[in-house]
Amino acid sequence: MDIDIIRAFKLHKALVFVLICLLVVMVRYMYRHKGTYHTNEAKGTEFAESADAALKNDPALQEAVDESKKEYFI
Repeated sequence: MDIDIIRAFKLHKALVFVLICLLVVMVRYMYRHKGTYHTNEAKGTEFAESADAALKNDPALQEAVDESKKEYFI
């Protein structure tokens, strides 16, 4: 009977240890992902007069923008 109590105690300790580890992992994940939202927009586009002006000044899109083929999304 004492062996059953010891086994139950060891099982209880292992279960508590796993739950504590899981809690630590969850808290660490929540701390690192606080809900910050990062965008990949070009720097300085918030001061542009229009979306077209912002895209014209974006160096990554200089060769991709063709004046004859503009797309507007409503």
